[in-house]
Amino acid sequence: MSLVPAAIQPPPVAEHRPPRARNSVQWLIIFGYLACAFAVTWRLWVDPAARMQAGDIQDVNLFAWFMHYDAVAIAHGHLPALVTAAMNAPRGINLMWNTSFLLPGIALAPVTLLAGPQVSLTIMLTLGFAGSAASLFWVLRRWGASIWAAALGGAVYGFSPALLNSGIGHYHLQFAVLPPLIIDRVLRIVTGRGSPVRDGVWLGLLVSAQLFIGEELLADTALTGLVLVLALAASHRHEVLGRARDGAYGLAISIGVAAVICGHALWAQFSGPLAQHNPPAGTNPFTNRPSFFVDPAGNLLLHTPGSAAAAASYSKGLAEYLAYLGWPLLAVLIVAVIRYWRDSRVRLAAVIWVVLEVLSLGGGAMHNGWFGLPADLLPFHWLQGSPVLSQVLPDRLSILADGAAGAVLAFSLDRVRSAAPKAWTWRWSVPAAVAVLAVVPLIPLPYQVTPVTPAPSGWEAAFSRLHLAPGARVLVVPVALGRSPQVLRWAADTGEPASMIGGYFIGPDRAGQQTIYIPGPTSTAAQYLDALWDGARPPSPLPPGLMRSDLSYWRPAAVVAVTSQDTRLSRFLTGLFGRPTFVAGSVLAWRLSGRHRDGRHRAAARETDLDAWRIPDR
Repeated sequence: MSLVPAAIQPPPVAEHRPPRARNSVQWLIIFGYLACAFAVTWRLWVDPAARMQAGDIQDVNLFAWFMHYDAVAIAHGHLPALVTAAMNAPRGINLMWNTSFLLPGIALAPVTLLAGPQVSLTIMLTLGFAGSAASLFWVLRRWGASIWAAALGGAVYGFSPALLNSGIGHYHLQFAVLPPLIIDRVLRIVTGRGSPVRDGVWLGLLVSAQLFIGEELLADTALTGLVLVLALAASHRHEVLGRARDGAYGLAISIGVAAVICGHALWAQFSGPLAQHNPPAGTNPFTNRPSFFVDPAGNLLLHTPGSAAAAASYSKGLAEYLAYLGWPLLAVLIVAVIRYWRDSRVRLAAVIWVVLEVLSLGGGAMHNGWFGLPADLLPFHWLQGSPVLSQVLPDRLSILADGAAGAVLAFSLDRVRSAAPKAWTWRWSVPAAVAVLAVVPLIPLPYQVTPVTPAPSGWEAAFSRLHLAPGARVLVVPVALGRSPQVLRWAADTGEPASMIGGYFIGPDRAGQQTIYIPGPTSTAAQYLDALWDGARPPSPLPPGLMRSDLSYWRPAAVVAVTSQDTRLSRFLTGLFGRPTFVAGSVLAWRLSGRHRDGRHRAAARETDLDAWRIPDR
């Protein structure tokens, strides 16, 4: 028995083109998506190894480091370790708790090794746009949408502002190719249109792949699938029991397949070293605001100076400004939903769209309120404490909401076309033109770019002369904190150091709760060194013995400082470790013996001087 009513089957306006002609048109659309993706990223392709998108340098450099880490592991004949001290030595990081982009990093390892990590990231960015659009296009076609309606729906998803802004630095969200395919397999299993075994296996494979691309997007997709199944069951209550057995069987197969592939990785994440937990988002989470849906950012073709300034001033950054659809498209979608609510395809897509957009408003105290309603009336308020959704940022649900909006648009266009007599082509042409015009405000501008920060002169020569053992810890100054992301870039482009102290990552604090970049038992010593490197005079006293304590914990085999010999930082490090072992270009390097590694031989003499310095508030 199938839950799929006649309305969700291919509409009576299905094309009568020969199969070869249909295939040609579909390939033309796919190549059109790819051309549009190149149009958005062309400034990066001018010099893909030396340019990155502007706006989120920290995250782009972090992803470059992950791509290099994955590639080096593949070059040595093994998969990347899920817990590694290559960053944040000696404690290390757990890759499963970070946006480590494992599957793309492994797949593009040859490109990374030959051309550099930034080239691999630009490839993934371009494929993220074209592939996401093509993915939804294929799914819409599979569920009966006509070619050109599906093409428009795919474009709404693949080039949505949500994906455009995610692509500024969040590659794991922007590569949204698999969610439509996962939803398609879920729908085939629960409706009876597919085989529980075959589709269950495919679903398990797709879920596993998405887990190693980005877990958060997988959680968002699972939530979307749950909304879809509940909406479908509510619409067809009498058929649910008839499909429950086969549906449960198919889902059980998918869980089994995913468990075999992902079991070890999930154990390493939740039961292995550096496991963590996260409290609910709290009073200031990453959420959408009502104005975000209608105020275009400055990276869209149609915007105003006021709307661009409002988007740019968002405290979470443009990479989290994800809700925009614009008044024209919102109006078209609302009219389409009301007019064609009886169509199961339109109704299911509309329910997903509305539910996800409402959930994207979050459940904490919203900025400027929400029409005076208390936060506990927002649905996400009751979900944000759950084990999985506590890790989800609500605003990112807009990515899949835009896919549902594209589906509403495509299926509604087909209903208009099927209702129009063949002699009245204007009754189809006018609504189609209105739909296209409603999508025009979503057209993106090409990314603004910025140069990749090259490694300092003497960087590679310094590490070559240090002759460090594999995995030897190195304290680089500036320390790789959130405000010094260039160190990750230098390491990604040169492979040195192989094990760095500090980093920019997600890890557990002493209570086991999630936090960002903690380079040691305390971060003040690292911040202090960064303040000296910046040339700023720190504002509060450095506790006596702190530097020696942190050096005893880090126990670096070498110190590498990007500075000249007449700076305050140089004098401070010389007081701790003596004269540099050598100078290479703009790099000072110290090769440390055992007694040097904790700074004991000079720290006592410098203790009174340390009291005179101050550390920055972070």
